[in-house]
Amino acid sequence: MDYEAAVLDLDGTVYRGDTLLPGAAAAVERLRAAGVDLCFFSNNPTKSRVDYAERLRDLGIDVDESAVLSAGTVTTRFLADEHGDDAVFVVGSDGLIEQFEAAGLSTVADATEADVLVASYDIDFSYGDMLAGYRALEAGAAFYGTDPDLLVPAEEGMVPGSGAIINAVGGIVDRNPAKILGKPSAEAQLAVLDNLGVAPERCLVVGDRLNTDIALGERAGMTTVLVRTGVATDADVADSEIQPDYVIDSLADLETTLS
Repeated sequence: MDYEAAVLDLDGTVYRGDTLLPGAAAAVERLRAAGVDLCFFSNNPTKSRVDYAERLRDLGIDVDESAVLSAGTVTTRFLADEHGDDAVFVVGSDGLIEQFEAAGLSTVADATEADVLVASYDIDFSYGDMLAGYRALEAGAAFYGTDPDLLVPAEEGMVPGSGAIINAVGGIVDRNPAKILGKPSAEAQLAVLDNLGVAPERCLVVGDRLNTDIALGERAGMTTVLVRTGVATDADVADSEIQPDYVIDSLADLETTLS
């Protein structure tokens, strides 16, 4: 395989919910045997790199946490670089807050004290959270989102994701975030290239979403591969301005397609 590195999406590409997708583990091992360095990248911001590495190991794929990125890690890195001394109010999960605090960021419980508002996925999102977000914006906080995913896969089907919550919070004052840090942002592209240390033309991206996985690769100049095991359908591809270089049934078919 004529690539040095690959970015693999997780949910919908390597696994679906709590189930490893057929042939995924073997595909990962074939990539490694071919000398392809791997970066596993999820747009789910709620878990740490350690959490994702442990989940993959539980599913039979041995991964070091250094090979994992998420919308949470990219957002944390951005805030540490640009708002390291600022007070951050989070409309989001405890897992995201823990990532911020582990990086030395200062989070606050009073939205009116915030210099920065971050909106993200939270299964317990409520009217009170929306009100708190409004108070932070009203007080002049800088506004960021972790990832643009309006819908995310769950055991019961698709459910609202970070993008829906970001829209709910920002829509109150008709304001979009200054940045949304997960895939396919410039910050996410930089994080991938820093992690892998290869030129983009020597890297491929495999994922199940056109507007995040494939868009990231397209913007960065990487080879893009869409799998049919997740969100996007052939009809979506036909209707989209974002076009993958390849469309395959599953990660298990990658080596055959690109050899």
